[in-house]
Parts: sequence; C-alpha cells; structure tokens
Amino acid sequence: MSTVTSKLNISKVGRVCVTVADTDRAIDFYVDTLGFEKVVDEPMGPGLRWVEVAISGAETTIALAPPPPDQPAGGGQTGICLDTSDVDGAHAALKDAGADVDAEVTRYGGPVPPMFWLRDPDGNSLIVVQPSS
Repeated sequence: MSTVTSKLNISKVGRVCVTVADTDRAIDFYVDTLGFEKVVDEPMGPGLRWVEVAISGAETTIALAPPPPDQPAGGGQTGICLDTSDVDGAHAALKDAGADVDAEVTRYGGPVPPMFWLRDPDGNSLIVVQPSS
C-alpha cells in the first residue's frame, strides 16, 4: 500500500455527481420518472441547492448539482449504470413516459448484458443494464 493510499481512508463510493441546470426539473425526472427517492435537499449558497437522490435502500446516491462557474450543465456521459431485472420492460416504460432513450435495447451477446442509453433532461447519459446474474 502506498503512503498516500494509507492516508486516504476511502471506504466506499458514496455518491456520483451529475450537473443540472434546473434542480426541480432534475428532481422530477430522477424521482418521478426513474423512481429514486430524494434523500438530501439543502441550500448551498444564494439560489443554489445540493440535492441527492437514491434508489430505495442503496448506499450510493446521485448528487444533482449546479455546474462549476462558467461551465454548462449536463451533456456528459456519467458512467452510471442502473441495473434492472427486465431491460425490455424498463425500456418500454421509459419510452412510454416520454424519456429520452435509445430507439431499442442493444444486445451484443456473450457476456455483455443487454442495455440501452437513457438521457436526463440536461443530456446526462446513463445506461440501463440487465446483468446476467
């Protein structure tokens, strides 16, 4: 173990952050469309809020935060994968709800699980995946 590593005391991935332009719109999407729970909603300066949403019972949250000064919100690939037991059902439900999803579920075969991309109202991309186990 390196000297730096021994001083970090990192124990888990606590949260991942996506930047959003409109916090209330993001909350509507993540809570009402995706079914997350809002677990933190605190002011963090004039006109700004720190909001975290989570899947019920999960430790890791998604923070919905304003972008750094002079940078646009959203538009990025978050690297966040959401697991589902029914990728086709999730795709159909999100499509019916008007969410921005790929036209169809991608199936590469082999050990790669079926998946599709989902974009929040700010263009942040997430992947919905049906793991094989």
